[in-house]
Amino acid sequence: MEYFIWNINPNILELGPIQLRWYGLLFVGSFFLGLSLLQYIYKREGKDPKDLDNFLIYIIVGTVIGARLMHCLAYEPEFYLAHPLEILKVWKGGLASHGGMLGVIMAVYIYTRVYSVAFFWLLARLTMAGAITATFVRIGNFFNSEILGIPTDKPWAIIFERIDMLPRHPVQLYEASAYVVLFILLFSIYRSVSSAFATKILPGVFLSYMFILRFLLEYTKTRQAHYSSELPLSTGQFLSLPFIIIGIVWIIWALKTRNKTKD
Repeated sequence: MEYFIWNINPNILELGPIQLRWYGLLFVGSFFLGLSLLQYIYKREGKDPKDLDNFLIYIIVGTVIGARLMHCLAYEPEFYLAHPLEILKVWKGGLASHGGMLGVIMAVYIYTRVYSVAFFWLLARLTMAGAITATFVRIGNFFNSEILGIPTDKPWAIIFERIDMLPRHPVQLYEASAYVVLFILLFSIYRSVSSAFATKILPGVFLSYMFILRFLLEYTKTRQAHYSSELPLSTGQFLSLPFIIIGIVWIIWALKTRNKTKD
C-alpha cells in the first residue's frame, strides 16, 4: 500500500540564525483571529471592543508560561529540574496544552481584576477563541512533524519522512478537525441561548469535549513522557482527567440551574 509522505520544511523562511516557522505563524495568527472573534462578540453584546486592546498580551503571556512550565515539569521533569535555565528557552519547542489552559485561566483572572470585567462572562466567550487556537496549534504540530501517532496500516496513514518511514496515525489532523467541530458547537450554542446561560454552559462544554477527545486520542499517539511507558495511562491522559471531571460537573450544574438564570 502506498501512503502519503509528509516532508515539508517546518521553516517558511531562513535568514541566517533567524527562522520563521509555520508553527509560529499559525500560533500567533490564531490569537489574532480569536481576538477578532471576541471583538465581534463585544459588539454583539453592546460592549466596546477597544476594551480588548491589552487583552491579547495577557493571553499570549499566560498561554506560553503555562504551557511551557507544564511541558517541562510534567513531561521532562528530570532534565529541566537538572537544567532549570533550559525552561526559559521556549524557542526550542515544548509546550503542553494542559498547562496552556491553566495559564489562560490565570491570565483571564488577572485581566478581569485589573480591568473590572466579569470573569466567567469573559472566560465563557474565550472558549470559542480557544477552539480556534487549538486547531491552529495542531496544524502547526503537523507542519513540525511532531506529536506523532502510533504506526498503523490504515489507508489514511501518513509517513513523516523527517522522522522515519513508518506509516502513522495523523493524530495532529484528527485533533485539528475535532477542534473545528468544537468551535462550531460552541458558536452554535452561543448564538442560540441567552447571554447569561451561555456564560454558564460554554466552559463546561469546552472542557468536557476537549479533554475527553484528548484522552481518547492519546491511544493513537506515541507517548511523550518516557517515564509513563509502564503506566496504564499516558501523562496526557492523567492530566486530562481533572479537566474532564470539572467539565462534566460544570455542564450538570449549568443545566440544573438554567431556570435560575436571569436573561
